[in-house]
Amino acid sequence: MDPQAFGLFKWDLAAVPPAPTAYSAATRGGGLETLFQGYDVRNFTVAKIAEMGFTANTLVEMKDEELDYMMSSLSHIFRWDLLVGERYGIKAAVRAERRRLLLLCHDTHSGLDALSQEGLSEAVVRQDTERVASGGGGGNWVATDGKKRRHKKKVTDYDDDDHDEENREADEDGGVEVGQRQREHPFIVTEPGEVARGKKNGLDYLFHLYEQCRDFLIQVQNIAKDRGEKCPTKVTNQVFRYAKKAGASYINKPKMRHYVHCYALHCLDEEASNSLRRLFKERGENVGAWRQACYDPLVAMSSHRDWDIDAIFNSHPRLSVWYVPTKLRHLCHTQRTASSSSVSERLPF
Repeated sequence: MDPQAFGLFKWDLAAVPPAPTAYSAATRGGGLETLFQGYDVRNFTVAKIAEMGFTANTLVEMKDEELDYMMSSLSHIFRWDLLVGERYGIKAAVRAERRRLLLLCHDTHSGLDALSQEGLSEAVVRQDTERVASGGGGGNWVATDGKKRRHKKKVTDYDDDDHDEENREADEDGGVEVGQRQREHPFIVTEPGEVARGKKNGLDYLFHLYEQCRDFLIQVQNIAKDRGEKCPTKVTNQVFRYAKKAGASYINKPKMRHYVHCYALHCLDEEASNSLRRLFKERGENVGAWRQACYDPLVAMSSHRDWDIDAIFNSHPRLSVWYVPTKLRHLCHTQRTASSSSVSERLPF
């Protein structure tokens, strides 16, 4: 009997795809097979990880302790002994995937930055312009070559002499994390023991911040010793990050580098530092003029030590943890050259 004659449907068994196994379905959906490819993780191990409900994304977001717990659970639940190489292979695959995603994210952001430099569409420009005009958003809009481009406003609170030996620091992230800090009260010139009034900070408070940085450095050194890691000997980016995590967000690298020579004068010759503070307080000078005046006494001190300002810093217990500012070193070098030239001119030939 022909089933088509009566309008019946005939099931074609050849067109039915084979039922996928649990391993192939789970790994294809979770990406485990691709994740562990090339790391000598056995297929049965991958299948059991998938049966436990783990995916590639889940493993990448897990910590090393959680990965160890997952592998221990795998051994206890399925009575499956993981090889030593498999344990290392799983962790190595997860670390490699994290690096790949990090580089991919970096390339994406770089592409977006490059795309923004080429110019924004009229619709986006119109929307952002309306938002800025209404008081939201920031930055400056300028028209060049018929296109509107957005330039971020650059705010510089400190001079270029902050760029000193910290460029030689070997940090894990290769740089300094960037973030918005809470607006701080400005410094004013105060006499020793004087408390600043209003929303101002005095110089005694400024010098106290350097003592706090030294305490944070000691804490970082103790933690590094307990972990068997390399201990920093000076206040580096690592110390500033630790201070921020500890809640001392008011301690930041630009500010501390900016006034480090003022703190050096306070440590080396406190009487001269106090006299200078009183003088500028009586004159009504601002903190910028006082800061510039702190260079001359230090240059004079270095002249008595063969112009070796680094030796002066390193010989003092509280200054040895700070880098010598580039501007101070440059002033010492310039004064040394000038004095050598004047001496050579007075010598008879």
